[in-house]
Amino acid sequence: MDATRIDNVNVISQEVLPPPVVVKERLPLTDKAAQTVLAGRQILQKILDRQDHRVFLVVGPCSIHNPDEALDYAERIKAFSSEVSDTLYLVMRVYFEKPRTTTGWKGLINDPDMDDTFHIEKGVYKARKLLLDLAEMGIPTATEALDPIMPQYLHDLISWTAIGARTTESQTHREMASGLSTPVGFKNGTDGSLKTAINALMSVSRPHSFLGINQKGQCAIIRTRGNPYAHMVLRGGDKPNYDSITISHCEKELAKSNLAANIVVDCSHANSNKDPAQQPLVLEDCSRQISNGNRSIIGFMVESNLNWGSQPIPADLKDLKPGVSVTDACIDWAMTQTMLRSARNELKDVLPSRISSGKVA
Repeated sequence: MDATRIDNVNVISQEVLPPPVVVKERLPLTDKAAQTVLAGRQILQKILDRQDHRVFLVVGPCSIHNPDEALDYAERIKAFSSEVSDTLYLVMRVYFEKPRTTTGWKGLINDPDMDDTFHIEKGVYKARKLLLDLAEMGIPTATEALDPIMPQYLHDLISWTAIGARTTESQTHREMASGLSTPVGFKNGTDGSLKTAINALMSVSRPHSFLGINQKGQCAIIRTRGNPYAHMVLRGGDKPNYDSITISHCEKELAKSNLAANIVVDCSHANSNKDPAQQPLVLEDCSRQISNGNRSIIGFMVESNLNWGSQPIPADLKDLKPGVSVTDACIDWAMTQTMLRSARNELKDVLPSRISSGKVA
């Protein structure tokens, strides 16, 4: 009997991807890059522990499709960050993988040529090269962990990680996150419910054993100690969920599960009704909540690009508008500066008082 009728019936082909160790030999972590990554992680941990009074902002394009434009954006972040660094700690959003409800472009790693050729090996190298360049510039980076084997290739260059609303409920992603070396933000469910994310936070803080790959690309049993720096990300659902009443409710639900009152507010997605013009309003509202005594909001996410809005991927990539998102619509760089300056001015005299004996209030 022909074995192919039993095994891999719907598989067209298989290509061997170089193991992480080979990719890292070609694009090794430098001392300067390592210093950036470690400093970023340590600062974020101190913010979560209330040993650093600042709030952090994960700010940048919805997704990366042009590394040169990403480097341009990074230069602007680097130049601007010193202006607000006494109050806001900026981490560049560098997303390479895009979850899809049905179909669509899956991101730079899966389809780097944006033409459905899916040259994934090329995408892995492009992603790692960009992260390495950013780290050498001194830019801490954040990404979404979607494919469970990709952290072995890239996460030595990442300072903060998100688990998306579609995958927060996934046991695979909870197990993976329990072993990540970065702080991890779990988003609430797409319907806006908190329970899934709270369950995830409880799970990820504990040890796990699961199947994965090691640096040689071998299938391995991964055993983790649990991640102590997992926290909630509110991204809205059927309606926005950044208002003071919802924030208070979230604090109470976290306390019921003996979880730290650490909340990041995503200014985009459902909290802005996917209208980039509403992102500044979300940040303004939450900044005012902090001024009025809130102690749980410790970070924000902002979708920002060189230029405003979004665009479909054209048949001829030469027709792409420069610096415009090909996924969710983003605010432009000018608006980014304006809203971050406003937040800094609102918070600069308030945040230092939130530090109290190094404990989460």
